[in-house]
Amino acid sequence: MNDGFKQLAMSFFNPTGTVVTRFAPSPTGFLHLGGARTALFNWLYARHYKGKFFLRLEDTDLERSKSVFQEDILESLRWLDLMWDDAIVIQSARKTRHQAIAKQLLNEGKAYRCLCTSEELAEMKAQALSQGFPPLYDRRWREKEAPEGMPYTLRLKVPLHGKTILEDGVQGTITVDQSTLDDMVLLRSDGTPTYMLAVVVDDHDMGVTHILRGDDHLTNAFRQLQIYNACGWNPPHMAHIPLIHDASGGKLSKRHGAVSVSSYRDLGILPQALENALLRLGWAHGNEERISRDQAIEWFDGKNLNRAPARFDLEKVWSLNAHYLRQKSPDVLWALLEPLLDEETKRNREKAFILLPALQQRAKTLDDIVSVLPIYTHEHFNPPGLDQKDKAILSLFMDTFKADTPWTPEALEESMRAWASSQAISFGALAKPLRLALTGQPVSPSLPEVMATLGKRWTLQRIEQAIFFESDEA
Repeated sequence: MNDGFKQLAMSFFNPTGTVVTRFAPSPTGFLHLGGARTALFNWLYARHYKGKFFLRLEDTDLERSKSVFQEDILESLRWLDLMWDDAIVIQSARKTRHQAIAKQLLNEGKAYRCLCTSEELAEMKAQALSQGFPPLYDRRWREKEAPEGMPYTLRLKVPLHGKTILEDGVQGTITVDQSTLDDMVLLRSDGTPTYMLAVVVDDHDMGVTHILRGDDHLTNAFRQLQIYNACGWNPPHMAHIPLIHDASGGKLSKRHGAVSVSSYRDLGILPQALENALLRLGWAHGNEERISRDQAIEWFDGKNLNRAPARFDLEKVWSLNAHYLRQKSPDVLWALLEPLLDEETKRNREKAFILLPALQQRAKTLDDIVSVLPIYTHEHFNPPGLDQKDKAILSLFMDTFKADTPWTPEALEESMRAWASSQAISFGALAKPLRLALTGQPVSPSLPEVMATLGKRWTLQRIEQAIFFESDEA
């Protein structure tokens, strides 16, 4: 570890004063997994140091910003229980403040008016590329006095010499030569502030002390540091985390499956499971795989953030989800399921509650339970197609229940086993067609429990339907 990184460790990993972090998504799309991880890391860092976590919506791209995306972001954060402190900051509402800072820099001689047209800029870019140079603005208006009444953009006078050094909480010490940076635009020709200016002004005004974000913003960091320097403000400490990759090592994208938080919620994933999976993407605490919210707050001090890209493993999400599902009490689990259930299933809550623990042990997602519960809570049931041998077994078995058999799991199991023994067949030879007749599934909770839950009338009704049902495949 070099000296620069050691110096950062004292400021980023052992902060003094109140820690203030922020999550600043643009409402130009649904909240994706990478954004959720960024929000989680900033939230945990602030909570670990008993600081503040703010939410800012960067909606300055008016054409692409949509209310549907904004609502998705807010709802996804609420679902993950990553609640922010104080009111949400809407970036577009701060336009006047951004403009004031830009004009202040102009008055101080730290910015200038540029009258280049879009055609001139395109020509400038093409010429630079043809000569093997980066497509940087050539600063032709830097030392000129622009005439009044002409449309202009406002550009920052970036220092021409020296280096900019970033002490990054993940990447270490990074140095960039000033010759690689151009005089960036602060205000567009219509007077609207650019992203670079708005971000810096907002972070300063919100008192942000630490920023954790994806390393796709690393280039932006060096440009933003120029604005901090021009304004005479201390920049926040920054940590740029490698982007999330898919299981094969490629950049995670929509073509690899669900990438938005809401899509996982709709699949029946619990917020705790998704949070746990995201937490392990780029951060670790020893070999711990299952980490509670309280443990995460205690352990997440900004250390152990990885420099290598993390790989998103969907199988781990399913495994974690199954684990957290099994931890839910019946009442808590029912509260999660109820909004997803049909009215008949909700009316037969008592039947559902009997088999819920057994279904809970087998399920990976809420949807796994939702899709199965109607089997046990709906009176009308589509019988499966059984072969003639299975129908014959069930037909003989029906006589067992014409007697007054007590309808309890214990008595039913005793009766089933006694009947199978009397017919010199295995218990499985009876259980297979009976399970199909009652549930339509090759796997189910204990058959005596299923029968007791369905009740005698529904059980006999389903067996009769299966016996007399004529299937093209039977």
